[in-house]
Amino acid sequence: MRYNPHIEQLLEELRINPRWIDEKEVSRMTGFALPTLRNHRYLGVGIPYIKATSRAIRYSVEDVISFMESRRIVPRNDFNTAGGS
Repeated sequence: MRYNPHIEQLLEELRINPRWIDEKEVSRMTGFALPTLRNHRYLGVGIPYIKATSRAIRYSVEDVISFMESRRIVPRNDFNTAGGS
């Protein structure tokens, strides 16, 4: 599976570095604004995370990708069957 170039680069870096990323990387990967991620944590919804310290929030790259993949929508290919020629 191919990801956007930023995610490809991140995955390459993760082959060397730890698999935990901060909320800024999650925001770049998902397109979610930082306040959205913070609100999701407050509400107890969204991507699973760990609280490494009282202020350090980390996300597993695998969890981020799983979360996004679980919301994938594959369009039906019935556009041409709706009428017309």
